[in-house]
Parts: sequence; C-alpha cells; structure tokens
Amino acid sequence: MNSSKRKLFLADVFTVLSYLLIILLFGGPLLWLLSLSFRTTQQIFVYPPSLIPKPFSWEAYIDIFRGREILLFLKNSTKLSLISSFGTLVVTVPAAYALSRFHFKRKGALMITLLLFQMISPLIIVIPMYRYFNKLGIINSHLGIVMVYIAMLIPFITWILKGFFDSVPMSLEEAAMIDGCSRLRLLFKVILPIVSSGLFSAFVFSFLLSWSQFIIPMILVDSNKLLPISVGIYLFEAGRTTMSTHVVCAATLLAIVPPIVVFVVLQKYVVQVMTGGAVKG
Repeated sequence: MNSSKRKLFLADVFTVLSYLLIILLFGGPLLWLLSLSFRTTQQIFVYPPSLIPKPFSWEAYIDIFRGREILLFLKNSTKLSLISSFGTLVVTVPAAYALSRFHFKRKGALMITLLLFQMISPLIIVIPMYRYFNKLGIINSHLGIVMVYIAMLIPFITWILKGFFDSVPMSLEEAAMIDGCSRLRLLFKVILPIVSSGLFSAFVFSFLLSWSQFIIPMILVDSNKLLPISVGIYLFEAGRTTMSTHVVCAATLLAIVPPIVVFVVLQKYVVQVMTGGAVKG
C-alpha cells in the first residue's frame, strides 16, 4: 500500500470513527430513554442496569394516556408550530424579496440589524415582554406565544429566503414585467413557484424551532390546557408526591418523536435551509 492509499485509508477510518462517536454521544441517551420508558418503577432501580428491560412494560404509556394530558400538550405544540410557521412566511416572504431585489440606502445596515436581533436571547426580553402583553390582555393565550415565535423567527428566515430569491435570475423577472406582469403578480405567479422548495424548507425549519421553544410558553402561559409539550413535560409531575422516572421518559420520547420524524423525512429541505439558499429552488 503506497503512501497516498494509506492516507486515504486512514482518513476513511477516522471518518467512520468520528461518525460512531457522534452516534454514541447522541444515540446512546435516546436508547437509554427508550429503555427507561418501557420499565416499571421497580425495574428502574435494578442493579446492574441493562439496556433491554425484562420484561417490557407499557405501564408508563398507559399512565400517560389515561389522563390524556399528553395528547393535549401535543395538540398545542402542533397548533403553535404550524400557525407560527405560516405566520412567519407571510411576513418574511415580502421582506426577503424586497431585500433581494430592491436597492436602497442602509440596506447593508438593515441586514446586519436583522442578524443582531437574531442574537438576542429570549431570556433578556421575556420579562418586559410579559409586562407589555399583560397590559394588552394577551397573557395566558396562544396568540401571545405565536406573536413571539414569529418575531423570533423573522430575522433568520428572512436571511434564508433572501438567499433563495437571490438564486432566481433577474432576466426572468424582466421578461415577465415586459409582458405586462405586475410586481405582485410576478412574485406569486413566477418567483414563488420557482423557490417553492425554499419556502418549504423555511417552513420545516420554522416548525422545528417553534416546537423546541420552552422559555417563552413557560413565562407567558399559566393554564395547563394551553401548554405545549416542552413545558407540559416539565410540569407533568406537578402535584404528585413522587416523580415517576419512567413516565417522564415516556412523555419525553413522545415529545421528541415528531421533530425527529420531520427531520428524517424532510432532511433534504432542512439542509437547504442550512446552506442559506445555496441550492436553487
């Protein structure tokens, strides 16, 4: 084996080992979470611990669905994520198109400002936001949460969609406008169909980010009936004297399955979002 082949072989070995390490770090806890969810309370404290519970028990899942609270939490998360994703596109599509096609003063400064807003942590603004929302009477409502979700997603999604709009040739728009197409009709009839994959990518990414939110609904919502799954799990054992580890693990597993499924099935669109429109629609 010559030196070039040896280097290539070592590089492949390093790559495989790196992937195995990543799978172990991220997949190991998920497997253990799955294992704990299929145990009884007594099996959790069995020593030495084993990955495969003997026997399998559905006790945790029966306990969860008996009260149907978890179904309500999942419904709330789905509702908030879908509405926030659609609302974000309504705001960001015209904003991204304008930034992509129009030239005006301070355009670069505006783009930098969008990035600066993206860097602001929700922890910094959640307390004054609570006071304003309380005066508006939208505390403890899904409307307030959706408004915050959309505001948090606008900077990043605008940047992403701008990349997709930039990939559309200006000559195509010029030809359409010569034929008498208005700017609004041009956007909806010509541009959006071309970047449809980009729109879908932004929607999927918005959905995933909205699903994972915790701080905002934790502060703005008091009623258990309005809580998303992220906060619902945190408060799932509220009022019980003993925390059932296997029940919490089962609820957590049910919470992470939808975003994992969405990511696995639609990962090519998520990759397009991460590349910022480098792949044409």
